[in-house]
Amino acid sequence: MPMGMVHLVRYALNMILSQIDVLLIGKPKAFHADGTMSAMARTPVDRPVFLGKNGFEGDQVADPIVHGGADKAVHFYPAEHYPKWIAHFAAEKFVHPLLDQAGAFGENISASGLTEDKVRIGDRFRIGKALVEVAQGRQPCWKLDHHFGVHGLSSAVINSGRCGGYFRVIEEGAVAPGDSIQQLHAAEHDWTVARTFHLLIGGGHRAEGAKSQLRALATLETLAESWRTRAVKLAGMMRG
Repeated sequence: MPMGMVHLVRYALNMILSQIDVLLIGKPKAFHADGTMSAMARTPVDRPVFLGKNGFEGDQVADPIVHGGADKAVHFYPAEHYPKWIAHFAAEKFVHPLLDQAGAFGENISASGLTEDKVRIGDRFRIGKALVEVAQGRQPCWKLDHHFGVHGLSSAVINSGRCGGYFRVIEEGAVAPGDSIQQLHAAEHDWTVARTFHLLIGGGHRAEGAKSQLRALATLETLAESWRTRAVKLAGMMRG
């Protein structure tokens, strides 16, 4: 069998098949005493919701400069991470009520099988009637700390790599809780969300040989534009 065929068969055997455990949407609400708004506290829905190019109908972001848009249309977060975060807080003798149900990290879709080490930038999935593509990981900020009331949680997310990610929408359509998440295309490279996140956000750019990786990542057309720009910027700051 030709090597190219072996490569394609390997990907076909590892296609992901999952389903939506919880579908959540929300609108900006008062978040901080200084007047800052946030849509992180999304609410589960029990009905089909239309998914357009910029996200679910009725779902909004508070700051469109850094959130939302075509490359961040749908935020997904692996359900497998919840037990790990529960254990993280338990080690500090703390039970956090937000972890009792999906949505603690502001995700639109909670599902198993979409962990950062498995999904690649450019992987495509049929979810309900919509077709989506992995565009980038989710970079946490101070709002996650404030949402949980835990200083340093965003740093813990970065250090653990349990970031979740974003889909862009290739084909619009209705999506409902319980709908299957079927991988239709596996990107033919090794840029998983985990590897990409570590290089661009988790400090991997400081490692030896990172400049060539950054340059390669900057040419990955399926990567979100803002992260390709970041790759170029980080590479430009390095010697050699």
